[in-house]
Amino acid sequence: MEMDLDVSGFLAEARSRAPDTIKEFFTQFGDLYDRKLWHQLTVQLQTFASHADARPFLVTVYNNFVKDWAKRMNQLKLVQFAVLAASTFADPSESAEFLHPLLASTQEHPDAHVVATMEWAHWKLLSGDLESTRKAMEECEKEVDKMEGMDAAINSSFFRVSADYYKAKASYHQFYHSALLYLSSVPSVDDIPLAERQQRAADLTLAALLADDLYNFGELLQHPVLETLKGTGQAWLADLLLCFNRGDMDAFEKWAVGPKGKENPLLAASLPFLRQKLHLTALVERTFARTREQRSRMRFSDVAKETRVKEDEVEHLVMRALSLGLVKGSIDEVERVVQITWVQTRTLDKQQIAGMRDRLGEWGTKVGDMVQDLERQEAELLVQ
Repeated sequence: MEMDLDVSGFLAEARSRAPDTIKEFFTQFGDLYDRKLWHQLTVQLQTFASHADARPFLVTVYNNFVKDWAKRMNQLKLVQFAVLAASTFADPSESAEFLHPLLASTQEHPDAHVVATMEWAHWKLLSGDLESTRKAMEECEKEVDKMEGMDAAINSSFFRVSADYYKAKASYHQFYHSALLYLSSVPSVDDIPLAERQQRAADLTLAALLADDLYNFGELLQHPVLETLKGTGQAWLADLLLCFNRGDMDAFEKWAVGPKGKENPLLAASLPFLRQKLHLTALVERTFARTREQRSRMRFSDVAKETRVKEDEVEHLVMRALSLGLVKGSIDEVERVVQITWVQTRTLDKQQIAGMRDRLGEWGTKVGDMVQDLERQEAELLVQ
């Protein structure tokens, strides 16, 4: 990648054009370059790239300065600088074209190659080229699986672009999985711009609601990114997710007939599916709230009442819950009862925790009564 460039001439010319806030960087670049202090030069370049006034200079600095000593630079740092430079183009196809040479030049450096490929795929995705994005994801997934102790930037790039691809494909569960992995790979969610955090929180909530095989929302409900929706016009999405987590049929119907029920076209078009999903979450929640003894004999009529389905639909509802792994148990068609032996782990909100506290209190009272009864029986035996 090294080229015969007039580095000194470029740095002098760039310094003359630069605002006072970044002029000194070009002087320092020249000094470190002449002394062949490549590591220190890389660090200084990173500092320069993070300066707001440097943004208009990133592409020219890359083309006329960085390329000259690129092979001496940490290749991951090189790619990260190029990615910032690529983001200054208005046309996504130009950004992709700018990054494309790095796909070949970083082949011997897996970490840099993954980031270069995925960021190139990001711009291809924005250009509407989903097929190129898919192929890039497949290639990089193999590399990521082989890496150990990788830089967080690699995971971040891979899962962010993967999530954006699955969003474009409306693959809700895959998006949900990749987006949460992306958020877990950044040092802090606060490092992500607020507008992006809010968008990702909204997208994650929609995916959780619309995925046909996703019924455990615990990881999202506990994630700080969801807090970014508070006080915004999309705060109702977090409330709706809590409604599903509780299996709250009344709150859902109130939302469905209200103005918010029509606000999001995807949700509005999916009301029948959302009701079916809520029937299942209601079944899980009501079962979870029961004692072990109560779970062992749940009448069809009680299940129908609590989940708002017809009694002749209870068997199908429970079978669906069994097939999804939400519960384990059996159905007695003759006695028309359901026996549940296990319920999927739940993430509890304050209301649900209060219910759990009451159940523990009832259990404690029963244990106390049993102890007193045993003590009475022991006293009677001693007297005898």
